[in-house]
Amino acid sequence: MSTAADGLQRLFGSAGGGSLGERMGIEITEATPERVVATMPVEGNTQPYGLLHGGASCVLAETLGSVGAVLHGATVDRPFAVGVDINATHHKGVRSGVVTGVATPVHRGRTAVTYEIVITDEDGERVCTARLTCLLRGV
Repeated sequence: MSTAADGLQRLFGSAGGGSLGERMGIEITEATPERVVATMPVEGNTQPYGLLHGGASCVLAETLGSVGAVLHGATVDRPFAVGVDINATHHKGVRSGVVTGVATPVHRGRTAVTYEIVITDEDGERVCTARLTCLLRGV
């Protein structure tokens, strides 16, 4: 197994999403340093009013940005990513269905990376915009 694969395995567990990601039903469908895509069901991830929980959106965002960070980190001999800042703006409530998150890099350096994560509903409407910054560490 490569160092990058080892890092992803440690970071996200055997199913690719880590135990929290697994519990939330996150499924990664595409993963490169330039773009990471995943889906997550709304059902089971709601707050008391029946809307997608903002924290669930943040978990999806951090999962996607972290995968991108690890994949980029492997290209600069720093395959371990540690989140140091996340922020999210929630634009629209969602009560059912599946949301999709897409992470793209804003900055990819040798010691830090920042990804923008856009989460949309099944109609393609933006639900949340998040930004994640990770510190990259070596072996």
